Amino acid sequence: MMRSASGGASPWRRSDPGGSGEPSRVSVATTASSAPERSVSGGGRGVSFLDAFRSCFVPPEARSPETSMSDDFHPSQQLSQSVSSQGSNSGSAFGSKRSIKGMYSPMHRNSLEREMPGSTKFSLPQIQKATKNFSPNLKIGQGGSGTVYKGQLADGTLVAVKRAKKNVYDKHMGREFWNEIETLQHIEHLNLVRFHGYLEFGGEQLIIVEYVPNGNLREHLDCVNGKLLEFSLRLEIAIDVAHAITYLHTYSDQPVIHRDIKSSNILLMNNCRAKVADFGFAKLAPTDCSHVSTQVKGTAGYLDPEYLRTYQLNEKSDVYSFGVLLVELVTGRRPIEPKRSIIERVTAKWAMEKFVEGNAIQTLDSNLEANDAINLAVEKMYELALQCLAPTKRNRPSMRRCAEILWSIRKDYRELVVPTSATD
Repeated sequence: MMRSASGGASPWRRSDPGGSGEPSRVSVATTASSAPERSVSGGGRGVSFLDAFRSCFVPPEARSPETSMSDDFHPSQQLSQSVSSQGSNSGSAFGSKRSIKGMYSPMHRNSLEREMPGSTKFSLPQIQKATKNFSPNLKIGQGGSGTVYKGQLADGTLVAVKRAKKNVYDKHMGREFWNEIETLQHIEHLNLVRFHGYLEFGGEQLIIVEYVPNGNLREHLDCVNGKLLEFSLRLEIAIDVAHAITYLHTYSDQPVIHRDIKSSNILLMNNCRAKVADFGFAKLAPTDCSHVSTQVKGTAGYLDPEYLRTYQLNEKSDVYSFGVLLVELVTGRRPIEPKRSIIERVTAKWAMEKFVEGNAIQTLDSNLEANDAINLAVEKMYELALQCLAPTKRNRPSMRRCAEILWSIRKDYRELVVPTSATD
């Protein structure tokens, strides 16, 4: 079983068990190989598709090659006509005409009032003061590549400071440090952790981002704080994450593949709005071909099986991880549960089989109480998850399409929770 290559811990959150791995070696593919993706609007669940899905879990060697929006608003209404003309099931975003519109804009900001991502200049004494000289009491996370501290700047701004391990400075760690900075400088979105700046001085390598106060999604699913994460909030979180990844793939200045979408990298604000974090393994994707060839990086249980087999990475690998995340939100379980029986050990496989059998509600987090609204939403979320978890990239929906489907699911869910007649 592959261990987490990210060190298990998000750079901007509390610790999360896992191993560490070396940064990837990247070479851009010289040929484009993306095929048009199939329609994802249907809800068919044939046995043949389930058989294909099961192949995802066969070992590679055994196979062949912060505000809520109203329900009447639809993502596509906020996109430019040129983007919409690509169709909701557009394939690879690489090489497509790119524009930043609507909800995917990089934070509607007044250029006189806000700085661009990463433009703040920091000094080492300033960061030492903010973190009380990296006090153990302010430590909020530990990963394979470094430690994260909570800090407060002189103007009162709360930040998270990722401090790279000094004993692992080599060409690989240096590459990962600069790769993360390069990625963060290209992105800004409501549902992404904001990049303040970085510092390399006196043997220190530091990355400074906004502090997100409410822990990560995995902690909330585990009820670490003793408070249950309601189903409605889980659905909102799924939508927030879908918006964030859609922005990365299609509307950022240059397309970005996150490569480590998982619940412990989803940070929550006090109102439970989600922000995607940890760009240590992210790739700035080329616009002139369909994928990059690169060493596999990511976390066991979330990894795209086709990427594992071919070493060819594109945005649909993030879609696969998002499918696993959807199952995680419904079940509350981790992607791999080694203490469970064989048939329940790989959560996505178990949940999708239950769904195909017509027993999806049996997989609902035992802490939640089912009702008609939740039953319907679980069915629809699993239809989407099944499509995201397709064995091959070409059969998976785009993240933009995932966001559209989730908006529809939320609308139907709310109508059942609060019937229209009750509000008239």
